[in-house]
Parts: sequence; structure tokens; C-alpha cells
Amino acid sequence: MLALTPLYTYANIINTVSGFHIPRCRSYDKKQNSLPLTFLSIMNRKSKTIAVINYGAGNLGSVANALVKLGYSPVVTSSIAEVLNAHAVFLPGVGAGGDTMKSLEVSGMAAAVLKLVELQRPLFAICVGMQVLLSSTEEDGEHRCLGIIPGKVRKLPQGLKVPHMGWNQVRQTVSHPVFGGIPDNTYFYFVHSYYAHPGDSSAVAGVTEYGIEFCSMLIKDNLFATQFHPEKSGEAGLRMYSNFLKYALS
Repeated sequence: MLALTPLYTYANIINTVSGFHIPRCRSYDKKQNSLPLTFLSIMNRKSKTIAVINYGAGNLGSVANALVKLGYSPVVTSSIAEVLNAHAVFLPGVGAGGDTMKSLEVSGMAAAVLKLVELQRPLFAICVGMQVLLSSTEEDGEHRCLGIIPGKVRKLPQGLKVPHMGWNQVRQTVSHPVFGGIPDNTYFYFVHSYYAHPGDSSAVAGVTEYGIEFCSMLIKDNLFATQFHPEKSGEAGLRMYSNFLKYALS
């Protein structure tokens, strides 16, 4: 397990949801603390917890290592309490959507992810982690998914080489701080045979061409999701994770 930054340094526990404490950062009080505000802001960010959900997905280490490169100390955890107490959460995913849903349900993380969305806690889902946000997937038969974003996960059209593996461009369809410093049509790394087809077009933040144009990134409130793997996408991917965490922890 990676080093865990202390959970509640410079934090005030002011709320409880479903038996779990929800941390809120304490505002700076000149009468109680003479440290510079800029210093306290840095310390507040460093003291906030980043969780990578461990439900048996294969790319946990890659995601965690990318965050470490950015100077953060994420915790890879299978604890529902640690996930719900975190200030920002990553949901990795590889493999089949149906198997992923089964693992999430058995571990209790399906309910935890739904609670995170209800709380509008910043959440970043990756690859199959993005796909299970939709209503259902047709991979290996019809399987119910989390239903956070209406829509269905479909197989890439016949005639295309699958899996779609390698570098491809992402065309940004919205303006958002998560794209800061990332030019439109930047290349990211993909490995997938199925794609998300959301019914809510307003949640689509990026699209990619591979025989068809498909949704390669979703943003809805504090929920972010990519079909591509930022942790395998070099500087652009690290920049996206960095932008997300600055947005999430500010």
C-alpha cells in the first residue's frame, strides 16, 4: 500500500453521511493562526486524501504511480470508509464490463461509487471504469451497470481491428479546466473493444474517430471519465490528472 497522507490535517469534520465523516477544509482565521494563507493553502492540498479504488482491477498500480509522479500520495484501498472519506477518488478499470460490475457489487464499491456521485465528490473513472457508469453493457451478454449516465456500452463495428489499441486523438467538445494546457486533438492511449454511447449528450466532453465517432470522455458535475488511459498517455495524460486534482482539491 502506498503512503497515506494524514486524513484530517487542517480539516474540520462538520457533517456525517451514511455513517461516514465528510471532511470540509477549515477557512483561515487570522486570530487563530499566523501562518501565511498561501502556506496554509499548500498544506491543505497536501493533507487531502486521494483514493484509488481497489476492487481487483489490473491498472491500479499504473494509476497510483502516475499520481505519485505528480507529487501526491494516493492510497490504494478496498475500504469503503476510506473511499467515502477521500477528497478525490479514482475508479480504474480493465477487462469486461460485466465482470467489473460483479466485482464492484461484491466488494460494496458499486454502492460507494453511487454515494460519491450523490455527494458530488470529485471522481475520475478510467476505461472500463467509464463504461460501467452507463446504464448497461452488451459485452458478453446484456449486463446492468451503475446507471449514473443514461446510455449503453456497445461493441465497435465489425470490420475494424479490435481491440482499438494505440494512440488516437481526442477532440474536446467542451471547455473545462481539466483540459488546461492540453491542445485540442491531442493523442491519448486507448485499449478497448467496446465504447460508451451515452444518451445524455450534454455529458460528452471528448470524442474520437475509429471507424465511427465515439465518446471518449465524459464530464458531468464532479464526475470525470475517459475511455483512454491518461496514466499511459505520457505528459498529456499526467497533465489531465494534474488538472483534475487541482480542480478537485482546490
